[in-house]
Amino acid sequence: MSFDLTRGESCFITGTDTGVGKTHVSARLLRTWRKNGSDAVAMKPICCGGREDAEELHTACDGAVPVDDINPIWLRPPTAPYTASIIEERSIDLDRIHRDFARLRDEFPVVLVEGVGGWLVPIRRDYLVSDLAAEFGLPVLVVAANKLGMLNHTLLTVQSIRARGLTCAGVILNHPTAPVEGDPAVITNRSILEDTLDVPVLAEFGWEPAG
Repeated sequence: MSFDLTRGESCFITGTDTGVGKTHVSARLLRTWRKNGSDAVAMKPICCGGREDAEELHTACDGAVPVDDINPIWLRPPTAPYTASIIEERSIDLDRIHRDFARLRDEFPVVLVEGVGGWLVPIRRDYLVSDLAAEFGLPVLVVAANKLGMLNHTLLTVQSIRARGLTCAGVILNHPTAPVEGDPAVITNRSILEDTLDVPVLAEFGWEPAG
């Protein structure tokens, strides 16, 4: 059964890298799902640096849950979570993340969880984003920036998701920056992915200038 991008279901959003537009894609999906009648909300368990991602998700959820529930762990250094926790000399509270996730699952029919950075980013020395996703047990959507190099990053990410025994529900291509006109990689990436992956390319979101 294919993943429904119009009404949605609970899922874990990961990226092939940081800065590929996970939050933009997540917010766009949430707005669509809520418009179509689904009481969908989001969770971004960990933010590093600013908290703009959590605030964008809060807006996309129509304020259905407080920002602190969307984002229970906020680390100020703009680095990987494990690095930020070392800098701040604090341990990331995984129990709190799991409690907040369980509460949202109890209260809402659809919970979209956005990971931090890419699939194998360390949260603790011996605990990765992929470990958190495995414990949540949700189908995984992969956001990939449509640019040179994304084929390798996407194939590796999908392979790693499956190695954890999880379902990769599909890939969403995103254009986080304005594409260069005539770029052969950008033009062909989608068709090559569809040729080489046995999970669907669910959508391709075009570049949207700020404001």
